[in-house]
Amino acid sequence: MPTISGVLVRPEAPADYAAIAAITEAAFGKAREARMVEAIRASDGFVPELSLVAEDEAEIVGHILLSYVSLEEDSRRLLELGPISVRPDRQRTGIGGALVRAALAIADERGEPLVLVLGHPSYYPTFGFRPASGLGIVPPDGIPDEAWMAITLSAYRPELRGRVVFPPAYSVEA
Repeated sequence: MPTISGVLVRPEAPADYAAIAAITEAAFGKAREARMVEAIRASDGFVPELSLVAEDEAEIVGHILLSYVSLEEDSRRLLELGPISVRPDRQRTGIGGALVRAALAIADERGEPLVLVLGHPSYYPTFGFRPASGLGIVPPDGIPDEAWMAITLSAYRPELRGRVVFPPAYSVEA
């Protein structure tokens, strides 16, 4: 797995769960996203090798999760990035970027066609994300187009189109 400034990116382990929850809650300022990570882990959309941590001197400082969402009226599933969390005192140091690049590389190696994200429109384009609507991938209702993005990977085919349906794990209460 890659490293950045001594930070190792690796798959999460059960021993990391408490640290991941603490970092996620601290990064978002509320517990909802930490509960969402737990719900995704317990769902059939969870992909263990796409739940990565950033570790610095045996301490977890970041986490990223890619999991499956469905296409409406289609049996195909696509990967969605999120949540991604970096400990507040380590934000803006490249850890989030290292996590994104590592997760995208693994997704590409797995033969996934693309990765979706509901995220900040000025951050994710730096990794190659662009509006998913331009690819014919429509978000669930109520999501603004500028925040709904995708990055195509090696296995992408333009006929992949449709409206995304988020799984129940995404609906955890605040």
